[in-house]
This record gives sequence, C-alpha cells and structure tokens, in this order.
Amino acid sequence: MKLSTKKTIAITLGDPGGIGPEVVAKALAKPSLRRLAHFQIIGDEAPYRRYFSSQFKNCSFVDCKSLSVKSWKIGRPTRVGARASLDYLNKAIELLKNKTVSALVTAPVCKESICVLDSGFQGHTEFLAQAFHTPHVGMMFVSQGLRTILVTRHIPLNQVSKAVTSSKVYETIALTDHALRSYFGIQKPVVAVCGLNPHAGEGGTIGKEEITHIIPAIKKAHKNKMRVEGPFAADTLFSPEAGCSYDAIVAMYHDQGLIGVKTQAFTKLVNLTIGLPFVRTSPAHGTAFNIAGTEKADSSSMCEAIKLAVELSAS
Repeated sequence: MKLSTKKTIAITLGDPGGIGPEVVAKALAKPSLRRLAHFQIIGDEAPYRRYFSSQFKNCSFVDCKSLSVKSWKIGRPTRVGARASLDYLNKAIELLKNKTVSALVTAPVCKESICVLDSGFQGHTEFLAQAFHTPHVGMMFVSQGLRTILVTRHIPLNQVSKAVTSSKVYETIALTDHALRSYFGIQKPVVAVCGLNPHAGEGGTIGKEEITHIIPAIKKAHKNKMRVEGPFAADTLFSPEAGCSYDAIVAMYHDQGLIGVKTQAFTKLVNLTIGLPFVRTSPAHGTAFNIAGTEKADSSSMCEAIKLAVELSAS
C-alpha cells in the first residue's frame, strides 16, 4: 500500500448508538493502520472513548459535543443519535471544503432515524453529492476480487424498472470506466453489465428493459471507446471467475449487486463513492444496533475502508 503520511483522513463515527464508534476504535487500535496517515476522528468523545481510551500518535479528535450523558442511548435508534450523526457529517463536509482533510471514511448512520429529521435524506452518497453540487455519483462496492456498481440505489423495488433508463445506465457505465482509470490505474478497463430481468430478458420474452434501455446504453459506451460487455444474466455473473474476467460489474438495482458481492466478501467489503471531488469510503454494513455495546462488532470492513481511502487519496 502507498503511504499517505502527508494526508489527513477524516473518519465520522456514524450513529453513536450503533457499532460505528466501536469499529472505528478497533480499527485505529491497530498500529499498522495508524501509521498509514493522520486520522481526524469526528464525533462525540463519550461513545468513542468507551472503546478507545488511549491517545495515539497520528490520531486526533474533533469533538462535536452533540450528545449529553442523559440523551445518549446505545443499542437503539434515537432522534438524538440521528441529529448527532448529521452533525458529524456536516463537520466533515466543512473540513473537506476547507481542504483540512483530503478523504472521508464514514461509519454507518440510521437512515430511518435521520428521515424523521430530514424526510429527503437518502443516504451518505446523496447527501455528499448535494453538498458538493455533484450531479453524477455512484456506489461502487470494492473487494479484493470484484468491484460492483449500482445503477439504482435506495429505491423501492417496484420503482426500479422505471428508473433503469438508457441515460442512467450509460451514466453509470461512464462513471465506472472513469473511476477504474483514475482511482485504480486500469488503462483499458473491461466492464460487465447485468440485465434487469431473469436471463437478461431472453430476447424480450421476459421483459423489454434490456432491449429498450440497457443495450442502447452499452452501444453508446462502445461508440465512446469503452470496453463494455453484456447484458448478462445476473445469476451467473457474480462468481470468483468474474473478478478475473472483468474489472467491474454494473448491476441494475441494490440487491442484484449486493447479494453477490456480500456473499463473497461481506466482512471486507468497502463502499466507495465515485464521482465526488474527493475519496469517500465506508464499511459495507449498517449500524447493527442489536450488537452495539457488546464489543462483538467486526471491524474488518472498517479497516478495509480506511486502507482504501488512504491508498486512493495517495494516488
């Protein structure tokens, strides 16, 4: 891994009632990780120090003071926790805009709780895109053997078909091609595209979306000199062999892409937002309120998210 000793990586603690503070603390407790860069932890000290009382070199803390002792509840979603997680995120945005930090790693937040405060909140990806006026962003899930990106993200399944338009599919392919070149240094990336329907529509007998939207997007990518193949039936595309054949897979909707990659690499999977003017990563899991405070949380995905943020911000 390339060292990023002159870089400062911001890490937000996410919902303080979830496992975010624990997995951040466990990750930064590893000397091999701490020496990679300077880390600026953003959150409230009370939940963080529950797991990480030591003061280590290369780690500093921005205490947002969003919680009181009486208001903080671990192990369940609360309005107070939601407000605090938004405070952490807004502070990170301020530091990024001031160029105080060069990359961002985010611990998980509770969208359900935040939506009580802000009904338009869709997730970190959309929140950051809006803050930086970036219209085209994508969620790329990165593991050692496979990269997967989603055309549609957090929308109900019954809205997916209408959301899979030719322009949206092409935009996602183009974002993927650019990210593979700029982030990962792949000069001639090859991208595989999933169909939406079973068996990729079987020539239109099981749905027309492949013919009307996905294939035209692939043809447009070909015209723009991108190496793209598909559409493929998703049930056969997610395999260890695919990681050797393709540099990334474009999936049409959330579970189509994530079931495959999480089955292969759940504990070490990283969510990378592509299209932002900075590197942003996160572990590919949620707040896990059910185990928060038990010290059973696995920090592997957070460790990988931090490593990837360091590596990409150093490139």
